[in-house]
Amino acid sequence: MKRQDKTKKKKNWLKIIVITLLIFLVAGGAYAYSIYHSLTKAVETMHTPIENRPISDKRQNEIAYTNQEPFSVLLLGVDEREGDSGRSDTIIALTVNPETNSVKMLSIPRDTRTDIIGKNKVDKINHAYAFGGVKMSMDTVENFIDIPLDYYVKINMEGFKDIVDSIGGVEVNNDLDFSSEGDHFPIGKIKLNGAEALNFSRMRYEDPRGDFGRQYRQREIIQGIINKGASFATLTNYSTIFDTLSKNIETNLTFSQMNDIQKNYRAAAKNVEQIEIKSTGKKIDGIYYGIVSNEEKQRIHDELKVHLELK
Repeated sequence: MKRQDKTKKKKNWLKIIVITLLIFLVAGGAYAYSIYHSLTKAVETMHTPIENRPISDKRQNEIAYTNQEPFSVLLLGVDEREGDSGRSDTIIALTVNPETNSVKMLSIPRDTRTDIIGKNKVDKINHAYAFGGVKMSMDTVENFIDIPLDYYVKINMEGFKDIVDSIGGVEVNNDLDFSSEGDHFPIGKIKLNGAEALNFSRMRYEDPRGDFGRQYRQREIIQGIINKGASFATLTNYSTIFDTLSKNIETNLTFSQMNDIQKNYRAAAKNVEQIEIKSTGKKIDGIYYGIVSNEEKQRIHDELKVHLELK
């Protein structure tokens, strides 16, 4: 029973994925050569292109970063264990628009029922990773929200605590007094290490606001990571940070692309908006699914399409 509870609590790790923004927004060419060299080496380790996946048919041309064109990224938090291909327990579609200086972050519940592209079946959306890895996940999510997904970033969820600890912990503003897994979280501004940040962000059942409360805490972790990562004090530990990132992140973004993003899109990180999907829980053949209506999918599609400035 304890193991099942632990597995349940590993889902929806929104906060750890946004550590990727540190690469986009903090790592600039203005730093010393030693930092630049360490970052280059880390990104080379992280770079994992997807074979046989051309530009999305939902996009006509490749993105020109120098023209500051909007782009999208699929962020996946994956729990991979020995002897198991793993499932993407966190799925986030992130769109970035430099014209409006804004980022929209759509968190897709793991139980969402949808077509699994390339498998010819309907299943939970997080099963796409188990069936076909990153490529099938991208194809499936792209079909579900009907917008192009230009890049992906996959994070090993087991490495979350190391990532938070590598930046010296995070500071958050807590609005609910509660305890979880032996840690007590009083109301007010508190500093958390990796293990505490995990417990803080995953608690849901004791919060009267349910998922809304958990999402608030996740946003606090995100903001704490970005704030800490952008500080000079954190960069004195850059070697440990980059080493931790390289061990826990995979992406098809190249160093050159990340550098262009840092130069041309940095201001967008100041305005991050989280978008929620409304779904209805339903059991089909004894299995729980989240059912998203066509109207809700259209609403999400329209909002992200406008943000990406797609015709």
